[in-house]
Amino acid sequence: MKINVLAQRTGLTPSAIRFYEKEGLLDARHVQRGENNYRDYCEEAVDHLLMIKKVQAVGFTLAELKEVIQAYEVNDLPLSKKIELLSQKMQEIERKKDALGQVQAHLARMLANKMALMDSTEKGS
Repeated sequence: MKINVLAQRTGLTPSAIRFYEKEGLLDARHVQRGENNYRDYCEEAVDHLLMIKKVQAVGFTLAELKEVIQAYEVNDLPLSKKIELLSQKMQEIERKKDALGQVQAHLARMLANKMALMDSTEKGS
């Protein structure tokens, strides 16, 4: 399939797909070059890119993702390392949730103050 079709099926832009390829996250298993030098992507590329999006959404950086993919391909990632990576990400997500909770509480206090100010202004008019 051509890059525009792949982009539609994954929700990525063609430039993002080319970036992932340049970074080594898509390789010869996923893309071939025709005689006209156009990229031709296989069906597996769709699943692979969707997996990349999901892993990024839970907080993995491209560098971490690349490390995991490379280690997985050579079956060089011991179970203990997989557990460690997942545990670290879960802890990072908890820290982010805590930080977001603090921001939300601060915004709620600001909103309550503004609404109280508005109420007192309206009553005083």
